[in-house]
Amino acid sequence: MKKKLLTLSIPVFFLFNSCNLMKTNCELILYNARIYTVDSVFTISEAMAVKNGKILASGSTKDILSRFSSGKMMDAKGKPVFPGFIDAHCHFYGYALNFRHIVLNGCTSFDEVLGRLGSSAKYQPGDWIVGRGWDHNLWKDKVFPDRRKLDELYPDNPVVLTRIDGHVVLANSKALQIAGIDIRSSFNTSEVEVKQGRLTGILSENAADHMRNAIPKPGKEELIQLLKRARENCFSVGLTTVSDAGLEAETVGLFDDLSSGPDSAGMIRIYAMLNPNAGNIEKYISKGPYHTPRLMVTSVKVYSDGSLGSRTALMKQTYTDMPCQHGIQLISPDSLRKICKLCLEHGYQVNTHAIGDSANKMVLDVYGDCLKEQNDLRWRIEHCQVVDPDDLHKFREYSIIPSVQATHATSDMAWAGERLGAERIKWAYAYKNLMKQNGWLANGTDFPIENISPLYTFYAAVARKDLKGRPEGGFQAENALSREEALRSITIWAAMADFWENETGSLEPGKNADFVILGRDIMKIAETEIPSTEVLSTYLSGKEVYKK
Repeated sequence: MKKKLLTLSIPVFFLFNSCNLMKTNCELILYNARIYTVDSVFTISEAMAVKNGKILASGSTKDILSRFSSGKMMDAKGKPVFPGFIDAHCHFYGYALNFRHIVLNGCTSFDEVLGRLGSSAKYQPGDWIVGRGWDHNLWKDKVFPDRRKLDELYPDNPVVLTRIDGHVVLANSKALQIAGIDIRSSFNTSEVEVKQGRLTGILSENAADHMRNAIPKPGKEELIQLLKRARENCFSVGLTTVSDAGLEAETVGLFDDLSSGPDSAGMIRIYAMLNPNAGNIEKYISKGPYHTPRLMVTSVKVYSDGSLGSRTALMKQTYTDMPCQHGIQLISPDSLRKICKLCLEHGYQVNTHAIGDSANKMVLDVYGDCLKEQNDLRWRIEHCQVVDPDDLHKFREYSIIPSVQATHATSDMAWAGERLGAERIKWAYAYKNLMKQNGWLANGTDFPIENISPLYTFYAAVARKDLKGRPEGGFQAENALSREEALRSITIWAAMADFWENETGSLEPGKNADFVILGRDIMKIAETEIPSTEVLSTYLSGKEVYKK
């Protein structure tokens, strides 16, 4: 009898193993999930298999388990899975540097700003005091501060405080002296504020950049640690790719080193936009696009104007709340045209910051002169905050991509109407109208100006409300995006805006296994629950880089 049982067991053993041998081995199988692949038909799957950091297949749990085997089986227990979120416009490097600075976000008065400076550290003479995030629109009097109090409190310390939008700084006398800025400086008169024959310490645009460039930079080792901290924060909110807007060759080189060094497996993907200066042209632009698995260098970042909050955005008509002010033009049409022609010659994308309706018109017209017709070059306008409806068609006519930040609408809505008036505000933050031009747009946060979370971006795009649920019914709700549109704008459409859609942005076979598991399904839950949804895990190339 024992001999018979043994004989019968042999074919069963081989049958079992032959079934396993017929399966494809892989590194990870995720199953029992709700996977939003964000493919062209918005397929929702239950499981997917991952090998060599790439997605092999997705489908039903039964199908994937029948075709694949793995030593790492992950039961998602019904949780929603999304492509790794992509921030189409942020300042990753600047965010990292901000860890060295005093946080001034949310201060409701200049006295509160001063209080945060005083409570942050004990300063030795000569120490730099640097902060960022103040917003005079939150203050009772809503006017720019003056350097007098900083001079009184810190006569021996250079102090530089950057406004939340990054377009304006307040500097005390010591900092102005070190930077060589005085009443005779050659900056545009609107960039150095003078009252009663004296500098107030308020500097905007080029003058503000000059002031910030005088601040001592961290050493390489400190900078690497700051970047790693920034990377970890990005992973914790589900970001796997960031588009860093406005960089120097030295910084891009550091990103490249980190992307190819011993810590490369955990390096976030970076789409680097270069400042179009002589050094960057020589190092990168003249040599054509540069692309590694974690770094893409194929675009330039240009500024055409300033910001709405500081009234430096370039408007066709004067500001409603300051009738003498049109804003600041930071580049001439001829200079922009030269950059565009250079980029056409070397295969680079042009991404231009434009906030005001006059700036948007100028950029659209220069782009149109160079592009001539519809194309797949994907030149972008960053922000597109106020666009005259008469100019909207130019986005479609020349295939120009709007790159927007949905949280700007909900951050600015309390005061934007004062700047623009009752009619112009209707043209502002018009994301649905912009999306209709080409059928898609890219979305980001502009962090550290706004919060780093892409879920806040998603919520603002869909609900058009702030985190307190205001206003009821949403701000200009006719320009809200649907949930599917909002999700695409921070995944596949953002990838398309970065020319990375063949490698990331959706969970399709052959693409990088960049994905995020959320605690709740943002495609189904009530709007009010979206901002508080937790990121449970973030995966980059199939490797877990964050776990709650």
